Order: sequence, then structure tokens, then C-alpha cells
Amino acid sequence: GEAEAGEAAVGSIKPTAFPASVRRLCRGDRATRRVLSLGADVLPEYKLQAPRIHKWTILHYSPFKAVWDWVILLLVIYTAVFTPYSAAFLLNEVEEQRRRTCGYTCNPLNVVDLVVDVMFIVDILINFRTTYVNHNDEVVSHPGRIAQHYFKGWFLIDIVAAIPFDLLIFRSGSEETTTLIGLLKTARLLRLVRVARKLDRYSEYGAAVLFLLMCTFALIAHWLACIWYAIGNVERTSSAHIGGLKIGWLDNLADQIGKHYNDSDAASGPSVKDKYVTALYFTFSSLTSVGFGNVSPNTNPEKIFSICVMLIGSLMYASIFGNVSAIIQRLYSGTARYHTQMLRVKEFIRFHQIPGDHPRSPGLHRDPPGRRGGGHTG
Repeated sequence: GEAEAGEAAVGSIKPTAFPASVRRLCRGDRATRRVLSLGADVLPEYKLQAPRIHKWTILHYSPFKAVWDWVILLLVIYTAVFTPYSAAFLLNEVEEQRRRTCGYTCNPLNVVDLVVDVMFIVDILINFRTTYVNHNDEVVSHPGRIAQHYFKGWFLIDIVAAIPFDLLIFRSGSEETTTLIGLLKTARLLRLVRVARKLDRYSEYGAAVLFLLMCTFALIAHWLACIWYAIGNVERTSSAHIGGLKIGWLDNLADQIGKHYNDSDAASGPSVKDKYVTALYFTFSSLTSVGFGNVSPNTNPEKIFSICVMLIGSLMYASIFGNVSAIIQRLYSGTARYHTQMLRVKEFIRFHQIPGDHPRSPGLHRDPPGRRGGGHTG
């Protein structure tokens, strides 16, 4: 009774009556009690208060910001997949001539890229008006401090990723410009650094980590496939120009499927689908160290790239399987710990000859962690 009365008396005192260090200590104590209480939602203290924000300022934990972050995440995933593919397979002289003839919007992918650039620019404007939490766990809503914090953080990466390079160099009309556009468009991949940092919050969930590792493996294989095709294309065009032997993997693919290249026809040879599937097949087989030899490097640049892919594959192989073993061990550690403790309890009961119907004997028929149903509570 006295303890409850004391707590009520302390609760009636205004928090501003204490120094800042005492208030932070009390906040930490309240957070600890929320964590230890069963069934209570553990939320940061700033989410339990109603902060005073300036006009046109967005709370970083508001529903609108959560939905917007998911939209940006989907756009970044689209960028990570289609930007290297477009730079390697779709940006060529034929496509550039077609764009000069019918305009920028003749290709649906160009329209989608333009929409992505606009959305990234809008995201920069939203970040200038989005609150953040400082090191004192306080919500900062002042526009000047928000802008200063954003300039020191992700502004440079976001602005580089949002620049529409293909529009800035449109209608230049040279092969070097086409290659430059493809290289500059890969700057959008810088946003993956920010996405990877946000996805770090799911690192405590084993299934989520496993899924993210597999997606990362597939994404890196996709990037390497685009690079593998770009190297093969450069080798084929250079050997055609100097009249050398056509021994690259693209020429071998053309011979295998019967779609030979014709130097006078830029559209001849294997289709884009054939080239991409073959390149992806090679990178997956190299990363997993299961090479069948039907797609093999023949020129020196192709061999050097294959060596690099093997090194990357060995590191990824060790990383993924190391994480998988740790995840499986963590999944079964709770059940193993439960059975170990129950074995000790049974040995204790057997050693002290405690009868099974003793009123103070533990309930040995309780379900282990992770199973449904409850046991008796003693």
C-alpha cells in the first residue's frame, strides 16, 4: 500500500520539476518497465507524445511517410533491376537512332525512367520537410535544422541518383554518348545504400535475413550478367572492326543457336532474350561454382572477368551459407534449451524423490517454446 501511494505521489509531480538528467533516467526506467511488462506495446517515447510541428512538415513515423517509403523502395528495386539491363542490352546505336526519329517517349521504358526520376526529385523535397529524431530522442521539426541534417546525410546520394542524365544528353547522336548515358544511369544504384540501411531493422528475423540474402545473390548475378554481356559485345565489335577471329562467347552462342551475326545488319544475331538468359546462366553457374562449360570465356577480358566472378562467388557462398547455418541454429536453440532445462528438472525430481502429485512439483507437461497450447500454471 505504501509503495503504491509513493508511486502515485511521484506520478503527480510534473516532469519539468526535475533536472534533465533525472528526467532522462526516469524515461529510461519507464521504457524498461514497458519492455518487462507482458503484452505491452514497446514504442519510443516520442510516438507516445503529440509533438509540435511546423506547417507543411511531415512526421517521419506518419502513415503517409510509411506508404511513401514503400513506394520509393519499389522504385529503387525497379531501378536496381532495369537500369543495368537497359544500360547493357537496350542502349545501342539502333535504339539511339530510333529515339532520334520518333522522340524520347517512343519506348515505354523511357517513360517509366522519367517517372522514376520525377518521383526521386519529389522524394528529395519531402525529405527536406520530414522530421527526424536527434541523439536526445527528441523529434526535430524546425525546417532549418531538418535541411541541415539532410544536407549532412543523404542529400548528395539522393541528388546524384535523381539527375536525369539521359534527358540532359539526349540527341547527342554518337556511340560514345550512348555508352556514357548507360554508365551515368547506373548512378541511381547509389540509393541502394540507403535502402540497405533501412532493411537492417529486419536483421533479427531469420526468415527475412534468408530472403534478403537470396535476393541479394540474385541481384548481384543479374548485375554481373549485364557486365558479362557488355564485355562480350565490346569484344565482338572490336574483333569485327579489326578483322580478327570471332571467338567471343557471343559468337559461340550465335553459332550454337544458328543466328549468325551480319556486320552490315546491326539487328542480326541472337535476340536480346537469348543473350540475357545465356549471360544470367553463366553468372549463376560461376557464382555457385557449378560450371558446365557450355558457356565459356575465350578472350582475355572474358577470362579476367570470369576470375573476378569466381572470387565474388566464393565470398557470397561463404557469407550466405554461414548466415543460413546461424539462422537454423538460432531457430532450434530455444527448443534445445527447453529440453535441456526439463532434463535437469527431471533429474532433480528423481534425485530428491519428489512424488509426481506433489503440490509444489513443476508442471512437466508444459509445451516447449514455439508450440501452441498452454500447460497448467501450477
